[in-house]
Amino acid sequence: MPRHRAVLSVTLAGLTAFVLAGCTSAQGVPSGSDDDGLRIVSSTTVYADLAQRIVGETATVEAVIDSAAVDPHDYEATARDGLAVRDADVVIMNGGGYDAFMHGLIESAGVEHVIAAVDFHHGSGDRAHDDDHEEGAEAGDHDHDHGHGGDHDHDHGHGGDHDHDHSFNEHVWYDPHTMIHLVEGVAAELADLAPEAAEVAEEGSAALISELEDLETRLSDIADEHAGDTAFFTEPVGGYFAAAAGLEDVTVDGFAEAVENGEGVAPAVLNDALKAIESGEVTVLIANAHTGGSETDRVIAAAEDSDVPVVEFTETIPDGSDYVTWMTGNADALSDALS
Repeated sequence: MPRHRAVLSVTLAGLTAFVLAGCTSAQGVPSGSDDDGLRIVSSTTVYADLAQRIVGETATVEAVIDSAAVDPHDYEATARDGLAVRDADVVIMNGGGYDAFMHGLIESAGVEHVIAAVDFHHGSGDRAHDDDHEEGAEAGDHDHDHGHGGDHDHDHGHGGDHDHDHSFNEHVWYDPHTMIHLVEGVAAELADLAPEAAEVAEEGSAALISELEDLETRLSDIADEHAGDTAFFTEPVGGYFAAAAGLEDVTVDGFAEAVENGEGVAPAVLNDALKAIESGEVTVLIANAHTGGSETDRVIAAAEDSDVPVVEFTETIPDGSDYVTWMTGNADALSDALS
C-alpha cells in the first residue's frame, strides 16, 4: 500500500520583524523568495510540524512531502526538491536510512547546518529524562547540550552512524523522549543562527516540550497499569512507543524485518508467528497501517480469531492533525486495546 510523502521549508521572515503566514506546499514557492529570511527544510511533515511549533505562527511551513501516500524510504528527489534544499539555512531530517533521498540533496546544495533526529536518540524505551534534562526542566531552560545539542552546524554524516545498520530501528519519531532532545537542539540551532529569533524559539520549544513530557507521562502510566503485557509487531514502526508504554516485544525474529524490507517471510518464521499469537503469548498486535502483504494479513487474521486486539500505527501525521495530537491518539488506542 502506498505511503505519504512530504518535505517542507519553514521561513522565518525577516527575523527582526516576523511575518505571519500559513502552511503551503514548497512546490508553489519560487526559488530565491524571502532571501532575507532564515529557511529550514525538513524531510517529512513530522519534523516540519515540530519545527513550526518551535517558531510559532511567525513562520511559513512549506511541505514537499505533504500527504500520506509516499514512502520516504523509496522516495526519489526531484529538481524542485533540490532548489528547496539549496536555499535552506538549516535542514532537519530523520536519518538512519529512513529518508535517504536527502543525502544527495544536502551534498549537492552544500548545506552546512544539518540536524538528524537519530543523533538525538538515547536508546529505546528510555522514558526517564537524563540528568541534564531534569535540571533544565526544573530551571525552565531547555537549551542544554545532551551530547547532541552542542554543535549542529555539521551534517552528522547526514543521519549518524545508523545509515547502514539494519538492526537499528530508524523510526525515532515514535520516541517522545528523543523528540524532546530534538526540539531542544532545533531551538538552540535557530537561536545561534538568528539571535533575533531566540525568544520565539525558546517559548515555542518550552511549550512543545511540556506537551511531549505529558505524552511521556501518559505512556509511563500505561506501563504501570499493564506491567507484563506483550506486543507483536508487523513492522518496527511503533517499537519505541510501545517500549515507552512498558510492553515487551515478543515479535518472532525475522518477521518484522522481512516485512519492512519487502521480503517474503520465511514459512518457518510465519508459522512461529502464528503459533505465538494463537497461544496467548501476545497481548496486542501492532501493525503498520501503510504497508502490508499476505503475511501481515495472516497474522492480523490470527490475532482477530484469537481475540488479540490489533492497533494500527501510521508512519506520518494524518492530514489535519499535528504530532502531539497524533501521538496522543496512538497512546489512547494502545491503552484501549490493552484494557
